[in-house]
Amino acid sequence: MHFAARTSLPALLAGLLVALAACAPEPDASDGAAGKETSAASAASCARSSLATKTGGRLTVGTDKPAYEPWFQDDRPANGKGFESAVAYAVARSLGFARSQVVWQTVPFNNAYAPGRKTFDFDINQVSISDARRRAVDFSSGYYTVRQAVVTLKKSRFAHVTTVAGLKDARIGAQVGTTSLDTVDDLIKPVHRPAVFQKSDYVKEALRNGQVDAVVLDLPTAFYITSAEVPEATITGQFGDTSGKAEQFGLVLDRSSPLTSCVTRAVDGLRKDGTLAALEKKWLSDAASVPVLK
Repeated sequence: MHFAARTSLPALLAGLLVALAACAPEPDASDGAAGKETSAASAASCARSSLATKTGGRLTVGTDKPAYEPWFQDDRPANGKGFESAVAYAVARSLGFARSQVVWQTVPFNNAYAPGRKTFDFDINQVSISDARRRAVDFSSGYYTVRQAVVTLKKSRFAHVTTVAGLKDARIGAQVGTTSLDTVDDLIKPVHRPAVFQKSDYVKEALRNGQVDAVVLDLPTAFYITSAEVPEATITGQFGDTSGKAEQFGLVLDRSSPLTSCVTRAVDGLRKDGTLAALEKKWLSDAASVPVLK
């Protein structure tokens, strides 16, 4: 656009302001209404009738067998007892599924986050969220923040160590494919190669039988083992958060699952309304009394 040289700057600015005002949208209540409509649409997409589950009208939940305490009780995930069983049913309820519409499926721990299509809608089995695992599966947001702990026999010379360095020459065991094993390799870095076991039961037996000096487990499992399964054992200490990013358990879903956003929304809602905290208080032991290894 050309303006004549005689046009004054004030006049030009005035004209531009008038033009901009004419083009600007008039404020009204529609913006707030649009936001509410978007939220309503999002809620509608997570309604049970809209969810593309593996079986219509059913929610299929996977976990390993045996299903260990305190995460489950009596090796029966469907009874609603134990922290993870209770969380699974709370998520199902948030998604609109009645308890009778939840179907449990046995899924070995390592298979839950291995590449490939899944036969479950989500899996709950103390699977820590990690970038490496995200390459093969989706995760919900975290439903539990966990620390790893060291368990030894009470008579062991490692029972009273107070530092990570004090475990350097210990023979340490952990379950394969777990963040417990990662803790051994990356944080303790023992001089002896870690003993790696396929199942948690084998880890406990190795400790009980003296095949290893110590084992690394998540803290709630350590509490249960020392109180109910291997009473001659004790929790030596727990590891602090050295990465700056807390370890969290997440629900595992198919890679690019259409359910991921809705399951995450359900977990976030349970955290916000206090349900997760209440379930944690009910089913899991308080970690405050366990010293942190320096």
